[in-house]
Amino acid sequence: MLRRASTLIAAVVLLAAFAVGGLYLPVPYLVASPGLALDTLGEADGEPVIQVDGADSYAHDGGLSMVTVQYTGGPGVRMDLFTVLSAWLSPSQAVLPEEALFPPDRSVEEISETQTLEMDDSQTNATAAALTELGVDYDTEAFVAGVAEGMPAEGELREGDVVTAVDGEPVGGKDEAVRLVADRAPGDPVEITVDRDGEAVEAALTTTESDDGTAIVGIMVADDLLFPFDVEISVGDVGGPSAGMMFALGIMDRLSEESLTGGHEIAGTGTIAADGTVGGVSGVAQKMVSAERLGAEYFFVAADSCSQTFDSAAAGDIEVVRVERLEDAVGALEAIRGGGAPADLPRCEQG
Repeated sequence: MLRRASTLIAAVVLLAAFAVGGLYLPVPYLVASPGLALDTLGEADGEPVIQVDGADSYAHDGGLSMVTVQYTGGPGVRMDLFTVLSAWLSPSQAVLPEEALFPPDRSVEEISETQTLEMDDSQTNATAAALTELGVDYDTEAFVAGVAEGMPAEGELREGDVVTAVDGEPVGGKDEAVRLVADRAPGDPVEITVDRDGEAVEAALTTTESDDGTAIVGIMVADDLLFPFDVEISVGDVGGPSAGMMFALGIMDRLSEESLTGGHEIAGTGTIAADGTVGGVSGVAQKMVSAERLGAEYFFVAADSCSQTFDSAAAGDIEVVRVERLEDAVGALEAIRGGGAPADLPRCEQG
């Protein structure tokens, strides 16, 4: 009888030890927490976040802050189960599978490089969208970003060539260049004129058929936006495209004699396209917490991300404004400056 009791006690102790020990085993999950909040009208490391060179710029009161998400965990630094469970119970954190941020077919270095490129693109797009909204003209060039092996353009066109004409018709951007080449049957000839280091070069090519049946020559074309002045954005070690909308608003404020905010504190998140379209992002609940901690009165969010705003139990009483295009954000700021009621602003509606 005593031996059975001892065995039972030992088994219970061993089981408890395994259970406690299991809490500290690494698991393939990430923890998302409220991250950096940075005012695009302010400074970072002693320098203005947005600097304009070659045009008049202005400084105003108020704030237009980008907000981020801080991720903990990942390959090589996996979280333990206890930490993940604690985060799952937290109203300001979220738990997601490791592969959501670190796909198994991509290295950490590749992901970091992609996020850096996305940040660079978002800054360029933000400048284009801001200038368009302000009525400032800029030029667009189509350049060769890559040449496919075994295709008609191989050996004829090079990376960096600027496409100026297709069959003599001037080209103003990548979409136009692609359309002009595709506007023929596969196998038909096409003459592409490029600017190569200041010299006009003509390439007479025979098109081939793409997977979708259109005519191609085997080049990847991208847009190079030529602005009338320089806009530099410095945010430190932050990647990804989600600050695009706030960058665009910050650039507009810098270039406007009157303040966009009227002294109010605004935070927000959303990607931006050169045409002013605001796109959805992830981690909105955590970003709202960062905005509330910052003291923001309003939180501008991409319409595609509206559903995430209802998950932020820790975001306080911050007013959420729904944005589809940059002009919507500008209109909302005008209403806020004029003392309009928050209820009259575009809202996220729970479906």
